[in-house]
Amino acid sequence: MKNYLSINDIDSLPKLVKEAINSKKNPTADKALGANKTIGLLFFNNSLRTRLSTQKAALNLGMEVIVMNFGNEGWALEYADGTVMDQGTSEHVKEAAQVVSQYCDIIGIRAFAELKDKEKDEAEIVLNNFKKYASVPIVNMESSIGHPLQALTDAITIEENNTKKRPKVVLSWAPHPKALPHAVANSFVEMMQLQDADFVLTHPEGYELNPELTKGITIEYDQEKALENADFVSVKNWSNYIDYGKVMNTDSNWKMTKEKLGNAKFMHCLPVRRNVVVEDAVLDSNQSLVIEQANNRTYAAQIVLKKILEKL
Repeated sequence: MKNYLSINDIDSLPKLVKEAINSKKNPTADKALGANKTIGLLFFNNSLRTRLSTQKAALNLGMEVIVMNFGNEGWALEYADGTVMDQGTSEHVKEAAQVVSQYCDIIGIRAFAELKDKEKDEAEIVLNNFKKYASVPIVNMESSIGHPLQALTDAITIEENNTKKRPKVVLSWAPHPKALPHAVANSFVEMMQLQDADFVLTHPEGYELNPELTKGITIEYDQEKALENADFVSVKNWSNYIDYGKVMNTDSNWKMTKEKLGNAKFMHCLPVRRNVVVEDAVLDSNQSLVIEQANNRTYAAQIVLKKILEKL
């Protein structure tokens, strides 16, 4: 594995999931692999699980970790070619990526969608420019349109808790007062396309994800119908795709409740707004896997870093 920008960078998802689960038995078994290697984690947006779990994963592999929060510590970067930089940006990504590459053996990038310009967000300007100009591998710690570390985490969590040959997995939209990106939902859909499962996507009409991404996916606009006989229910809000970045629906009837969940296991990437996205009775029940998912973030990151280190 050269870079990890998408869940599709994985050669075999089932094989990698099994390796990640096995690594939990002895997390520091490969500590020598990352000796004398450094990972730089560049955050253009806030983070809790991604930052701490990726740091922990790197430490488990014997790596040194450098963290930089670009929002308040770095220079404002320019990404366009040929720009006369006489306005707000102070440094071009061409220099920045090359400089960071001299300090680090792997670079992790976290840069959310702005939800203002669909074309710009889908161009993945930050992630792709670092990939273009850096001379070391790049790991996507959530970008404008993807969160492949979370998707791998979800695959690990489903595998560990699955008791059926072909489980039914539902990804359900949920209400939220703010406009949120599509990254988590996009990568979950991509991950499920690599699984042997009955997968259903449910959301209000008008909240379709990128149609190129959901080709062949079962979409059900009736949430309760979608949830029938589900084994796993993952819940996430995303903003409108056609009226890009807009919040057109805050219908509280889409909130996940204990009654609607039935006997399914509940999943969410966190952070989650209690009693808006999901009621307390679900989060505090033994059907909730959210804390387990958060723990698996370490092992998703660790197996990705291991595969990259093995190629260095």
